[in-house]
Amino acid sequence: MEVLGIDIGGSGIKGAIVNVETGEMLTERHRIRTPKDRTPEDMTNVVSEIITHFDYKGKVGCGFPTVIKKGVCKSPGNLDPSWLGVDVEALLEQKTGLDFTVINDADAAGYATMTYGIGKGEKGLVVMITIGTGLGSGAFLDGRLIPNFELGQIPYKNYKKIELWAAGSAKEREDLSYKEWGKRFNKFLRYVDLIIAPDLIILGGGASKDFDEFKDYITIETKVIPAELKNQAGIIGAAAATMHKAPKV
Repeated sequence: MEVLGIDIGGSGIKGAIVNVETGEMLTERHRIRTPKDRTPEDMTNVVSEIITHFDYKGKVGCGFPTVIKKGVCKSPGNLDPSWLGVDVEALLEQKTGLDFTVINDADAAGYATMTYGIGKGEKGLVVMITIGTGLGSGAFLDGRLIPNFELGQIPYKNYKKIELWAAGSAKEREDLSYKEWGKRFNKFLRYVDLIIAPDLIILGGGASKDFDEFKDYITIETKVIPAELKNQAGIIGAAAATMHKAPKV
């Protein structure tokens, strides 16, 4: 079964056609820069452009970078505040005329990793951390998703949330070395370790491909490994989520 997966991020919106039985991407990834204002109108226009690019008419899975509950945005996160309370699924369906499944982007990446990637078959509490504009997190207990496990929202010192201090965007914004940023990211992982004591942490997102550059600064006892799917996981997991869409009640 072929499904279009779309991964909405703070810097880019990406899509590809995915074989949801194998987790294989069947097309090249098509990426469009996320509009600067990050408003519902402009971002849904980009999603529509991606669908047009693939001349696609079927079901669409979409990873969205905030808390999503039954298709509704419960926190604007790094997006425009006008997203709060928006039924993202309904909005995208109205815009495109296609059937959408929308889930948290880190949940999507984690779902791909646990279904097709390095996390397959892992037991206990496994946490997927996606490193990008923010710090997304997806949690799995014996392979089953615990939705909207947003650990990047933990307050830290004078920051509203720790992801503003420790995400990949902070490294770029402040021109930090891998050592400087790695120590910040390790501090975040120490909080994760203290609060939920996971059995395994898997790192995804764009920065995960550079794991060798900062792995020496990760000092927590819990095992930390990079995801094999890296920044493709969000697309693959979003597509796969269409197979498990729960009805709205």
